[in-house]
Amino acid sequence: MDTDKSGEVTKITIQEPKTDTKGKGTSGASAPVIVATKAAQHPRKGWKKGVAIFDLVLRLSAIAAGFAATSLMGTTDQTLPFFTQFFQFHAEFNDVPTFLFFMIANAIASGYLVLSLPFSIVCIVRPHAAGPRLLLIILDSVVMGLTISAASATAAIVYLAHNGNSSTNWNPFCQQFNDFCQQVSSAVVASFITSTLLLSLVVLSAFALRKMK
Repeated sequence: MDTDKSGEVTKITIQEPKTDTKGKGTSGASAPVIVATKAAQHPRKGWKKGVAIFDLVLRLSAIAAGFAATSLMGTTDQTLPFFTQFFQFHAEFNDVPTFLFFMIANAIASGYLVLSLPFSIVCIVRPHAAGPRLLLIILDSVVMGLTISAASATAAIVYLAHNGNSSTNWNPFCQQFNDFCQQVSSAVVASFITSTLLLSLVVLSAFALRKMK
């Protein structure tokens, strides 16, 4: 038995010469017959299982980043210390519709990632199953688009709040509500990390599906 470079196993079989009913050898068959056959070797499953395990680790990291972005935005509010009994300055995340959309989008992304964990585990148990990977790559792409759109829209608002716009006489909001802006900025960074991890999941699943062909 020999193995070639393509990963196929060459099997060599030695057959004894046939004899007739009287025990005499068949004419012209004085030597054993050597038959060479090839049997395809099963592809190794080790690297596919490693990809599936890495997929699970990325999902857990994305869940942590998504929940961090959601909780940071959902708890963002600040009241300025100088106020009277009838007048005070207070800012809360739901005062800006974009911030509310951001929180809902990241909550949806985090919930989806939690629900996707069983499918990721199935890919570890069955590394050659293409169905779960195809489903994950489609849903990951949709959620990634939702997360990136929410993070990008919020980043534009945060930039405007930090720097203002002299052309429209909009003063920087963060000069007064610095803590508010810092927490929102941290939420945006966490959301972009979630988006990056989702992009990595899409690329990883596409690579795994390509290698299955």
